[in-house]
Amino acid sequence: MTPGCESLGWSGPSRTGLPVRRAAARPLPASKLLAAGLVAAALALGGCSTIMNMPTTVVDDATSAASPANLSSLTAVLAKNPNDPQAYNMRGSVLGQSGRYQDALADFDKAIQLDPNYAQAYANRGLAWRQTGKLDQALADYDRALQIDPAYAVAYVGRGMAYRDKGELLRALQDFNKAVQIRPDNAQAYYNRGLLYQSQRQYQYAIDDFSTAIGLSQQQAEPFIARGLTYLAVGDLKAAAGDLDDAVELEPQNVQAWTSRGLAYERMNDKEKAAGSYARALGIRQGYPPAVEGFRRVGGEPGKIYTTFN
Repeated sequence: MTPGCESLGWSGPSRTGLPVRRAAARPLPASKLLAAGLVAAALALGGCSTIMNMPTTVVDDATSAASPANLSSLTAVLAKNPNDPQAYNMRGSVLGQSGRYQDALADFDKAIQLDPNYAQAYANRGLAWRQTGKLDQALADYDRALQIDPAYAVAYVGRGMAYRDKGELLRALQDFNKAVQIRPDNAQAYYNRGLLYQSQRQYQYAIDDFSTAIGLSQQQAEPFIARGLTYLAVGDLKAAAGDLDDAVELEPQNVQAWTSRGLAYERMNDKEKAAGSYARALGIRQGYPPAVEGFRRVGGEPGKIYTTFN
């Protein structure tokens, strides 16, 4: 996971989405969102920003195919089939996952050159542009992907993220709503819309969307973290702690999950679990400021072995 709590996702060949497990959250009217005051800053609780992203194509990716271990085999495929746009798109996805964005962009360029109507390649290139901070280029590519395939929910989610990054939150909301309308089984669309509601202090809408995302993709820690932090914001400490317990069990190496769990138990005045959680976060990322500060606040003792679960 890259610094700042953000993870990557790249589109490969699509597959059938997961079944819907609960009713979709009611979208907040645009007029009410505007009345709440559109601001670009994310809600931050205890020093942990909750604007983070699940993989962009959590439903649509063939993730086993887009593994860094397949880079050499994809290169071999391209050596034999130099005019295969799908192979360039897939290798670009692998390169993007490895943080080699310029190489990824070159592969997406080649895929688009070979197939100018390749919507997935445009969406993937849009993600690469967004990861490198080139938001205008990202938006142009997402626009093109949606011109080619107006029902491409993943591109709406990606464009919504780019709009959110630019502070154009109403446009971001509209894109997330559209993605949910097209693909009510897209966990990542609900998750990102939940982050948008959360950033506007529309907490119940956020909780509803995070709950839907959890129901659709139960093996992702991020929606549990986001919902847990939202429960903290509304003072439901027991629910917050439960979500953050689930998050650290799903991803034991997730520094934000442990830090957020520490905050929840700190507010519950359970200093043993709070200190243990902060200590675990520091074991993953030494010197991580929110964990350092939390460990100090609860009187943590370096070198002490803490009980993090009963």
